[in-house]
Amino acid sequence: MGLFDKIFGRDKDLTPRRGEEKWFRLLNGYTPVFHSYNGELYESELIRAAIDARARHISKLEVTVNGTAKPSLQSKLRLGPNQFQTWSQMLYRLSTILDMKNTAIIVPVIDASGETTGIMPVIYRECELVEANGEPWIRLKFHDGSRAAIELRKVGIMTKYQYKNDLFGESNKALDPTMKLLDIQNQGIEEGVKSSASYKFMATLANFSNAADLKKERERFTENNLRDGEGVLLWPNTYKDVKQIETKPFIADAEQIKLINENVYNYFGVNADILQNKAIGDAWSAFYEGAIEPFSIQLSDVLTKMLFSQREREQGTYVMATSNRLQYMSNSDKLNVTAQMADRGLMTRNELREIWNLPPLDGALGDSLPARGEYYNVNEEPTGGDTNGNE
Repeated sequence: MGLFDKIFGRDKDLTPRRGEEKWFRLLNGYTPVFHSYNGELYESELIRAAIDARARHISKLEVTVNGTAKPSLQSKLRLGPNQFQTWSQMLYRLSTILDMKNTAIIVPVIDASGETTGIMPVIYRECELVEANGEPWIRLKFHDGSRAAIELRKVGIMTKYQYKNDLFGESNKALDPTMKLLDIQNQGIEEGVKSSASYKFMATLANFSNAADLKKERERFTENNLRDGEGVLLWPNTYKDVKQIETKPFIADAEQIKLINENVYNYFGVNADILQNKAIGDAWSAFYEGAIEPFSIQLSDVLTKMLFSQREREQGTYVMATSNRLQYMSNSDKLNVTAQMADRGLMTRNELREIWNLPPLDGALGDSLPARGEYYNVNEEPTGGDTNGNE
């Protein structure tokens, strides 16, 4: 059984057949079909780097399940999202799909008994929302031409730039002008390098009036002087007014390149410091709040609704994707935070050690709250007295 069958290998009698379903009507009146953007975004070096920067940090999120519902599923999810990926790999791929398509679909992995054993994001070419027997279904068409369908209530959908469609995000066509500028910029640099490495000359050639003779002499001169790599140009005294033709190809200047790069950074919510791993402290916190935290919140909500029923959610079972933001502070900021938190008894020893990427302490010592002696509970009377024996 392949991966396709593990995900979509359900009873074929339950899958809506083509012609037996109808479009699931949305509020906005748009046809509920989402097509993958044909632009080769991921082939651009800058765009790939911007997508990778977000995905690398998102892959460090910690996904946990809180509550008591479906203990067997919770046990499997603690080991990983599915039997083929780690949580880090799955989160990286999910983030990449979301940035590339602005719509990421997460489907359950089903075992032979029909039980959900994990989750997995899928890459599709086309997604349709149809209705069969009164229930909405997601029907996916993949790049190899295969199709699969699954009930909408069983999948999780994450979106970006959602506007016109009630369920799906917009395409990345807004990046078309920037993609064209990137392509022109790269072509200009390439042609500029080629042009600077070539030589062109013009001259007056005496005693040649026949066009065929002129062509023959040009070919002879080019073959003998410009193609053999000798580096020395020789011409007879029949050549007069020999001049080198200097070409000046247009290459985008630093300000124009910066503007093009900023367009990409703005679209994906990154900057040069994030791409080059230079952001720390407040700069990284701003990136976390703008790019990582919205993803973690949406993922937590989507997985909670996808994996657990309303009753199970009401009883307190939920999925949480979190990250320890304090780990990305500078060492001086870490020292200040841990000192202040430890002084006031606001963090346990293990929580403080986690900030410094240190292993936890076993037993009560790791769970204890250190605090300076002059701090006490306002609801309690302080003990001891002054040097005069007064309380």
